Formats: sequence, structure tokens, C-alpha cells
Amino acid sequence: MTEQPRPRVLIVGAGAMGLVTGYILTLGGSDVTFLVRPHRAEILSRPQLLYSFDDHQLKIYKDYKFITDPAKMIGANYDYILITLDGHVLKSETGVNLVKTMGEAVRGTKTRVLIGTVFIDLRPWFLETSGINGEQVTTCQLIIHSYEPKNVTCRLHEGTDPKLLQQADQAYTDKLGVGFFADDSGPAVAEGFAKLYNASGLSKCDIVSPEQLAAMSVPNFPLLAVSDLLGWPDYEDVDPNGELWTLAVDSVKDIQGLKLLGQAGQKMIESTTAEGLKNQFVGIQKAMLPMDWPDFNRYHHGGKVNVQDQELLQTCIAYGEAEGKAMSATKELLRRVQAKHQ
Repeated sequence: MTEQPRPRVLIVGAGAMGLVTGYILTLGGSDVTFLVRPHRAEILSRPQLLYSFDDHQLKIYKDYKFITDPAKMIGANYDYILITLDGHVLKSETGVNLVKTMGEAVRGTKTRVLIGTVFIDLRPWFLETSGINGEQVTTCQLIIHSYEPKNVTCRLHEGTDPKLLQQADQAYTDKLGVGFFADDSGPAVAEGFAKLYNASGLSKCDIVSPEQLAAMSVPNFPLLAVSDLLGWPDYEDVDPNGELWTLAVDSVKDIQGLKLLGQAGQKMIESTTAEGLKNQFVGIQKAMLPMDWPDFNRYHHGGKVNVQDQELLQTCIAYGEAEGKAMSATKELLRRVQAKHQ
């Protein structure tokens, strides 16, 4: 019997989301290639070291390929393409050109695309820009948290091996139950990719509706914004009745009421309280240990993707205003974040 060919997956970007997802897919039997900018080629030319906060071991990841020219996507006929760029980068001139090249590569083929970019309502823009058939595209989100310990310093907690941590190219944790969500806006894409991801046995991919995915992720951004304004505190120390936290809670409700979040968002409004949101974030912080979640967010949302986060809130405001909503809390929260980062 001839062996079945390994599923071929192209991952656009080899940063935190890209490398860890690639490692999981490779363990599950996929043939992974990364598309990276030329300056990343030297780093990927050697095996990547991944530190797990879950078992405190260093994983060696070397069974992958990489390319630096987007035009090489054309004619390659990958089974899946996973985009891991942030929203600001994806909508930049370089990102738009990349999406158009991807469209040229995917149109008329069986390649399936997953948009792993955290933003709001990105799929319609992507379909229009790329010209790819909607049945071939879905949206997803990596829940695993990962960062570069050589470039980012987070507080160390009991159990962490600092020597192994400092050797790692990425350090990650998968403590929140599900490591990856795909929505069913492209059902065949989500189902097929989930099989590849779950084949590793290392992490779990679940499939949800687009409204559920948006409702799970987008309302968190006001809380990340207010965490920035508060200086990234431990969530146990947050005053749920304080002026800033109250403003953020009102913004969360602004966003939960958007039509984009559907009934899932409407139901969440009924149970959303200042104390409840604080307790939710306290629970996440504890679950993530020994990775320090506030320090991770300080680096990630306070710096690396801060422009994307501001643009996401701005887009929420625009959607709300188009629905006749004032979005006053979200506007004030965004104004304060913008003032801090000027």
C-alpha cells in the first residue's frame, strides 16, 4: 500500500502563533511550511526551541520548511493556509498585496484558508480583497499564549525553569481548555483543519459559530485597554467599582450589543457585571500560572499589537454608530488609551 501524503499546511508568519501552531500540526502529521519575511530566514535555518510552561520542558522543533517569497504560494497547492498576522499588518499595503497574491494562488484550487488575525468582521474584507470563494475561507483564533523570552521579561513563578526558559525561541502555555477555535463560516475548512490540529493529541481545536467566536474574544478588548491604563495590575488588586473599570465594563456592554455578536452577545449583556468580569480575569490569571498573564499582556497588548487593539475598538465604534448606538463608553476608553500611547 502506498502511504497517504501528509497534509500540506502553509503558515503565514512564524512568530508566537505561527511557531506553536506549526509545532502542534507537525506532531499531528502535517507537512508545515512557513512564509516569513527575509530577515526571519536566518533564525528559521536552525531548529526552534519551544519552552512549555505546562511541563517545563524544552521542545526541539525542526521538521518544517520555510519560504520568503509570497509568489511561491502560486502553484504550490497547499491543503491549508493559516494567516497569523495581526490586523494592523494584514490591512497595511504589504498585507493587502500579500492577500492579493494569496488570492491568485488559491482561486480555482482546493486550498482552504484560515484567518487567524484577531479583529472584527475581517472575513468579508478578506474575501473581497482576495477574490477567494467563501466556502474556502474561515476565521479562527489561537487561545494558546506564547512569547519570546529572549526579548520579553515576565515575572517568574514557582515551577519555571529559568535556564531552559532563556534558551527558548518561544515560551507557551495551553491552560485554558481549548487551544484553538475555528468558526464555521466555512464549515468544511473548520472541520478539516480541526482534524489536523487534534491529531497531535497535544492541544484541542473546537468549532463554534462566527457570533460565538466574536462574543468570546472582542468584548475582552476594553478590559485589556483598561488594564493598560491601570498599569497591568494583578487582577486580584483591581477595584471593580473604580472609575476606569466601570468605564471598561460599560464599553464591554457597548460591544456585546453589536449585531455582529448576535444572540450570544445579547445574552452576555444580561449577566455582565463589574465583579463578574474581574473574577473572570482573576480566574484566567490563576489558570495561566506559572506564565505571568498581566506581564504577558503588558508586552503583547500594551506594545506588540497595541495599534491593532486600538483599531479594533475604533472599528467597534464605527459598527455601533452605524446601528444607531452612541458607543460613548468605548469612545472615552479609546481616547484615554490613545492619549497614553501618543
